[in-house]
Amino acid sequence: MRFYQFQPWICQHLSVGTRIRIVTFWYLVSLLIPTRKHSLRHAAEVSGVHSSQFSRLLSNHDQTAADALAHLSKRQARRIAAALKTMKGLPWSIALLIDSTLQGRAGLHTENSQRFNHGRGYEIGHQWTNIVLLLNDCLIPLPPIPFYSKHYCKAHKLRYETEHDRVVAYLKALNLEDYVGSYAPESVVVLMDSGYDAKKIQTTILAKGWHFLGALKATRGVKSPTQHANTPRSKGWTKIAEFFRTHRRLGWQTISLSEKPGTTTRKAFRARHTRGWLKGVGPVNLVCSEWKRRRHGRRKYLACSDLRVTPKQVISGYRLRWRIEIFHKEVKQYLGFEDVAPTRFSSVETHVYLVYCAYIVLQTEIPGCPDTATTICEKQAYIQRVLEKRELSRIRQQLTQFGGIKHFMKELAERLAA
Repeated sequence: MRFYQFQPWICQHLSVGTRIRIVTFWYLVSLLIPTRKHSLRHAAEVSGVHSSQFSRLLSNHDQTAADALAHLSKRQARRIAAALKTMKGLPWSIALLIDSTLQGRAGLHTENSQRFNHGRGYEIGHQWTNIVLLLNDCLIPLPPIPFYSKHYCKAHKLRYETEHDRVVAYLKALNLEDYVGSYAPESVVVLMDSGYDAKKIQTTILAKGWHFLGALKATRGVKSPTQHANTPRSKGWTKIAEFFRTHRRLGWQTISLSEKPGTTTRKAFRARHTRGWLKGVGPVNLVCSEWKRRRHGRRKYLACSDLRVTPKQVISGYRLRWRIEIFHKEVKQYLGFEDVAPTRFSSVETHVYLVYCAYIVLQTEIPGCPDTATTICEKQAYIQRVLEKRELSRIRQQLTQFGGIKHFMKELAERLAA
């Protein structure tokens, strides 16, 4: 693909105004090619545009970038949903994955930065809650949810909400028909880890007719069907860890799953399962799972609102949640998710939205890109080669125009004289 073909192909993915289209195009291109750090200086070196224009783009057009990401994710989802298939071995065809990630910053002096503890000690930065669509094994990021600190809300006259409150509001407002067209609600599953084990999130999912599959905290209250029938609604609840310790009549079942799709290497789990009642939610399938060869490892307590599924499907479905962890790794390692240095948080938001746009572009079929280029690194290398040949592409395009040879000879003479 020539550069004069590459530029309109990228621009057709960008739903932005004409005035900022070129600047947005070059900033997106700077994210699409490999470099040590995706900075404003790097974008200026790639494009020849002054870095101040990219600074104004980030600080003044956060809503424009959010709208561009929403448009691009809907377009990509509709394209894939045209031939939607059921996930292999599972009863669902649409999966929503929810997880949060930290965007590290150098200090607390930047706007909306906080100290967070995600299990590896305290880190300073911004927290983003990502909600991504999984369709036909293709990951599509939706507009993320930024976490606003109390100080930031007070300074900008916003109502402070917890992360769970914002997730509930997001799910209530999310219209999947805009992404996949008409669909059966029971074909949708929401995958979550124990950080989103909250009654208000789970009931919101069920109210939309969807199913949820997630890990439970060891202290979450459950009942067996017999206990639910014979005890008052407010009594008889047992912590799920204690529930599986006391119900030893539930035998262990060995479950073998392939380590990666298309490979013969398999992982062995053992699981115990039963149908029970989740406090504040209703009837669910409960599964206690652990590695078979590591008996003293950490156990996972899983709950699925779809009563049709087997323990193997519950564990296999929950493993799909790891795809969002890979997504976090890729946007940080290859697309410069954390390579941002402005003080204003609106600039950070614009950067993150455009990073997600770049991820979606790399997931599409790039014209001229070899079929063997399947990873982000290989696709970035191909785009790098297209940019390196842009001057040659411009000359070829000029020579094909009327009077192109004459104009080229004149330009060549001027450059030689200089």
